[in-house]
Amino acid sequence: MRNTNDTPAVNAGSMADIAFLLLIFFLATSMIPNDKGIARALPPPCPPNIDCDATLKQRNVFIVQVNQNDELMINNKLSEMKFLKEDLKNFIDNNGDKTCNYCEGKNDVKLSENPDKATISIQVDREVAYSDYIKIQDKIAEAYAELRTNYISEIMRNNLKDTLGLYNKARKAYPMRVIEN
Repeated sequence: MRNTNDTPAVNAGSMADIAFLLLIFFLATSMIPNDKGIARALPPPCPPNIDCDATLKQRNVFIVQVNQNDELMINNKLSEMKFLKEDLKNFIDNNGDKTCNYCEGKNDVKLSENPDKATISIQVDREVAYSDYIKIQDKIAEAYAELRTNYISEIMRNNLKDTLGLYNKARKAYPMRVIEN
C-alpha cells in the first residue's frame, strides 16, 4: 500500500534565479528621475593681475529683495513680480554711458551704464518659499533671453547662418552678472 503522508512539493530550486532575473529586468528598464535645478555656470576664475573685488557703482546694481512677509522690493521700493522682467530689461539695456551701440535704453542716469556693468543682486529672506526664489531666477533668465533674442534678430540679422556663433555673440553683448546674498 502507498504511504498517504507524502504531500506534493513544488521544486523551488530555480525560484532564486527567477527572482534575480526579475530584479535585473526592473533595474534595467526603470528610469531613475533626474534632479532638476537652475542651469547656471559658475563665473570663470579671476585672471591674474586684475582686481576682481572692485567696488561696483550703485547705479550698476539692480537689487531684488524678498522679505519675510513675501514682499518683493526692487531697489528698496515695493513692487510686484509681474513688473520684474521689464524693470530688469530697462536696467540692463539702459546705455547710461552711451558706449553701447546696440542698446535701445533710455540713457537714464539712475540705471546701469551698459550691459557689461549691469549687475543683479538677489537678497531673499530664509523664510521665503523656494518657489518664489525660482520665480525671480526665471524672470532674470527671461529678461536676458529676450534681450539676447532681440540682439540676434535686430542687430545681427545680416549673418543668420551661424546660429551658435550668434548666440555666443549675444551672450557677450548681454553677459549675465548675478550676485546672490
